[in-house]
Amino acid sequence: MKISNETKIGILAVVSITLLILGFNFLKGKSFFDKNDQVYTIFPKVTGLANSSPVLLNGLQIGMVSEIRERSPNIEDGIVVTINLARHINIPKNSVAFIDASLLGTSNLVIEPGSAGEFLADGDTIGSKVKMAMLDEVTGTLNPALKSLDGTLVSLDSLIQVVGTYFDPNTKNNFHTIIANLAKASAALNQLIASQNSNLNKTMANLESVSGNLASNNESITHTLGNLEKTTDQLAAADIKGMVDNLQTTIGNLNGLVEKANSKDGSLGLLLNDKQLYQNLENTTRSLNILLDDVRVHPKRYINVSVFGRKDKNKPLQAPLNDSTQTTPQSQ
Repeated sequence: MKISNETKIGILAVVSITLLILGFNFLKGKSFFDKNDQVYTIFPKVTGLANSSPVLLNGLQIGMVSEIRERSPNIEDGIVVTINLARHINIPKNSVAFIDASLLGTSNLVIEPGSAGEFLADGDTIGSKVKMAMLDEVTGTLNPALKSLDGTLVSLDSLIQVVGTYFDPNTKNNFHTIIANLAKASAALNQLIASQNSNLNKTMANLESVSGNLASNNESITHTLGNLEKTTDQLAAADIKGMVDNLQTTIGNLNGLVEKANSKDGSLGLLLNDKQLYQNLENTTRSLNILLDDVRVHPKRYINVSVFGRKDKNKPLQAPLNDSTQTTPQSQ
């Protein structure tokens, strides 16, 4: 059986309308396939709340607002908001709902969970409370401050008028003179600052030059600090205490040696301090010099190598010669 084009177009139109209706109701929070629970709440005003507004519990979306209607012909009795829950969730009976309005004008319905052990059932009504929006809170905070400021300005204006009536013309002139002097002083100060501006610029330029030099020599400074650190590490690693102890021991030994040299107990002390020993050594040295001079001057007296020679009968020397290297042999 052949289906005509008109029939196809009709079927397509019916399907499209059905999908449009289902999508529209889905956006409104209604579902034709699942039977969801519905709970209600009542507000005195629903500013910014609309159908399909999200319903949040602890930040999680659990449903949508499916309907907003007046409770009775008298709208002052309140506005009923129908909540279509998208899932089965346990909401304590003492929970409270409030409207959270943002600065952009959109609003969410927020459920603040309670602590009761019993939970809401399908068709129950949840409590509500009115929470001020952020803009309302700011306005409520500023209004008292603005009123107080207005009162202060009015009081100040009145005070100025009252004080002005007590001032005579001379006092007012003095005030004008003081203000003129203040203006002159301000001008002089500005001139002084302008005159010193060049000096300040030079100082800043010098400071910049110094900082530039430091930056250019940064590598050298770093190298110097590194060498200094190495030196301090070597000093820290050196056994300075042992060196000092050895030096003190050496100084102690040297002091002992000096003490022994100064004392008359040892040979060195006797040699340095005994005058008689010095004289004996001096006499021995003089006698040895005399003997050597006599041997050099009269060698035949001690060594006789001539067969026909005669014996040297000269007397031996009694004193050393004045200059042994230049004196000729003389008979004594």
